[in-house]
Amino acid sequence: MAADFGPLVPADWLVEHLDEVQVVDVRWYLNGRSGWDAYREGHIPGAVWLDVDTDLSAPASPQAGRHPLPTEAAFAAALARKGIAEGRPVVAYDDASGSVAARLWWMLRAIGEPAAVLEGGLVAWTDQQGELDTEIPTPLRAERAVRPWPSDRFVSADELAASDAAVFDARSAERYAHGDPAIDPRPGHVPGARSAPWTGNLDAHGRFLAPDALRERFASAGNGAIAYCGSGVTACHDLLAMTLAGYTDLALYPGSWSQWGADGSRPAEVPAR
Repeated sequence: MAADFGPLVPADWLVEHLDEVQVVDVRWYLNGRSGWDAYREGHIPGAVWLDVDTDLSAPASPQAGRHPLPTEAAFAAALARKGIAEGRPVVAYDDASGSVAARLWWMLRAIGEPAAVLEGGLVAWTDQQGELDTEIPTPLRAERAVRPWPSDRFVSADELAASDAAVFDARSAERYAHGDPAIDPRPGHVPGARSAPWTGNLDAHGRFLAPDALRERFASAGNGAIAYCGSGVTACHDLLAMTLAGYTDLALYPGSWSQWGADGSRPAEVPAR
């Protein structure tokens, strides 16, 4: 299974293969709602929960951004603690059309681990199966080696500034242009970046567009692309969309606008209203 696994799996496939994969709930909310509480109230049977803020990120700071990459050792420890053994296929899900789950998918994929996002998320599962589980599993700790983050899958602010790759901003068009004072350090976007809101990857039912449509949407990614967003989470949704479209030379800028915009020495492009 691992050789051709992902990057999406439908709910009916997961029903049939639930005992062959590790399901991971990655629900997280920008408004401060607790993903852990949502998980406890009901989750896919056997799913463990990983926290975007602590398991999939290092501590936030203006210098590093809101969701900087965790150290390789910290990520390995988080996976081990949840019983996710090396080589075991992971299916990540959320309740936001994959916009959060794609972060875990990208991190696992980057280190060569089999991973997929549940197409349609929790809604697709409940439509297929109905009730959720409230039992919290107690996983046995897994042994995991520490794998380095590959330099061709993650870029720093300096590397982004020097790159000739196409750059995509996964935030909303309004935030791309003018920012949101509640969460963005200042208005605007990285100069030269193209607006590609992650919501534009989806159809009216919250499912990914067909590969041909995604290929057209990200046509300039053919010679390489870098994605960023507010903090390096929803940018992974764009990376997933580009992967579905067949593009391969892709990288995440984890610091994203929360790091770039907080550094007053870095330029910002702000369209006129």
